[in-house]
Amino acid sequence: MRTYTIRPGGLPVFLKHYEAEGLPIIQPILGNLLGYFTSEIGELNQVVHLWGYADLEDRAKRRARLNADAAWIAFTPKILPLIERMQNSILNPTSFSPIR
Repeated sequence: MRTYTIRPGGLPVFLKHYEAEGLPIIQPILGNLLGYFTSEIGELNQVVHLWGYADLEDRAKRRARLNADAAWIAFTPKILPLIERMQNSILNPTSFSPIR
């Protein structure tokens, strides 16, 4: 799970760039998008996205491919100035989780 806190007023621009340009680059490389959300209550101006991986090695390989991708490298200057903070969490599903 990754959470971005977006600068006030920047959320519509961030989402526009990400949906139109970023997602078509990132989705084929990272693969399993479980969800993409914005905050409504609590801390505002946040984007939370969840990607599923087979394990940490799979994640590391996919992230390395993404970070070496020329299209991704060219795209990130469009969104990085809009991000105030990034937070990562690795979530492990329980045996009864609908997402495994």
